[in-house]
Amino acid sequence: MVPEGCRPGDARAQCNLGAKYTNGRGVPQDYAAAATWYRKAAEQGDAKAEFFLGTIYKYGQGVPQDHAEAIKWFRRAAERGDPIAQCSLAVMYQRRELPQDNAEAIKWYRRAAEQGYSNAQYTLGIVYVNGLGVPQDYVQAHLWFNRAVRSAANPEERDRATKCRDGIVARMTPAQIAEAQRLVREWGESHAS
Repeated sequence: MVPEGCRPGDARAQCNLGAKYTNGRGVPQDYAAAATWYRKAAEQGDAKAEFFLGTIYKYGQGVPQDHAEAIKWFRRAAERGDPIAQCSLAVMYQRRELPQDNAEAIKWYRRAAEQGYSNAQYTLGIVYVNGLGVPQDYVQAHLWFNRAVRSAANPEERDRATKCRDGIVARMTPAQIAEAQRLVREWGESHAS
């Protein structure tokens, strides 16, 4: 039986139904049912469903926990451009859930950050402040923290990025500050709607 509003082959509706089962909205919470619906949508190439299915496998919710299966679905979603999946994959490279590869982690953080995902932008700021897999670069850190401030989804994210951005200014030379401000302006002009 196909639930109301969920036509066979409608990946978006199937993904939404998976989310309803995950969160218990309008239906009893049931991770196994969520996994079934996410899989139907993911097999049709729905990036959000691929990400959610990866999450279900990562935490073993309604399915046996399966790290390899989680990575497979995260990677598919990331390659389709899902910024949250891209950031999740980057974290897995950093935390050695995959063979540690800082360059690969930074590549995925950057892809997510370029789409405006503030958590990835913030993380790139941290990466550049601390020189984690890249040369330490306060100008780049300032740029990414500034972008995170502008993209933040909520006040807590904005405050966190603002504190980091403002905190590194004391370590920057006047020339570095001017360069960072120039890069921020250029980025803002190129991304104005």
